[in-house]
Amino acid sequence: MGRTLPAVTQVFLQEQESFSRFRRALRRSDQQALDELFANAHRHLAAAAYAAHALPFEVFLLAMLLEEHKEVRRLRSLLEQLNLPPHA
Repeated sequence: MGRTLPAVTQVFLQEQESFSRFRRALRRSDQQALDELFANAHRHLAAAAYAAHALPFEVFLLAMLLEEHKEVRRLRSLLEQLNLPPHA
């Protein structure tokens, strides 16, 4: 029989826990930002299960980056709308 791989959620929680000392060393505002990044990665765990070829933390970082990029795109779109002249 093949070797059983841990579930992606279990791996995610282990990775998050491995950063607990780092998190505690941060300022409160930075702790909140880090928590938001991990929450963003958590939203993509189903997709992360399909990236078995990559290192788990790389996948979680990519998920964090994906959410940050979506926010940048949303803000750019909002700025473009605010800079448009009123329609006559």
